[in-house]
Amino acid sequence: MKKFEEKTTKTTPIYDGRIIKLQIDDVTLPNGQVAKREIIKHPGAVAVIAVTDEGKLVLVEQYRKALERSIIEIPAGKLEPGEEPVMTARRELEEETGYGAHQLTFLQTFATSPGFADEVIHLFVAKGLYTIVNKADLDEDEFVELLEVSLEEAQVMVADQRIYDAKTAFAVLWLAANLENNLLA
Repeated sequence: MKKFEEKTTKTTPIYDGRIIKLQIDDVTLPNGQVAKREIIKHPGAVAVIAVTDEGKLVLVEQYRKALERSIIEIPAGKLEPGEEPVMTARRELEEETGYGAHQLTFLQTFATSPGFADEVIHLFVAKGLYTIVNKADLDEDEFVELLEVSLEEAQVMVADQRIYDAKTAFAVLWLAANLENNLLA
């Protein structure tokens, strides 16, 4: 048994949408008590820390309905069924920014909201960017504006909450640490 494991005794599907599924799990707790857990199932996503040859961080601004505001983010998107994360990263980078990358390196995978969702994000670093002549189109319900900012500008955006999501704040911290240690070469 895993430390603090909760054993699922029953799963009740609630909603099966285009992106997420919602279910309620009845669980037995480590102390023998029972509880209910509301769980969001998500196919997973990728995010890309794209850095230009000039050391600029490539970002996109888009409206996020759940927050009722626009925020500035690193390029990211949902995994399609059967799609390898590296392919999703290439696709999303191209669709959202018009860039391809000569070097796309896996950095790590992390959970976004483990208290209620199983979504993980596979994080990549893209270097050796080049402009794609006939770039793929954005999804029909997606509207983004491209930005290329210095590390200092990105740090200000975190401070004033234009960058408001965890994956992008992490990207700014990662970029600061790696620029400081000259690890981006």
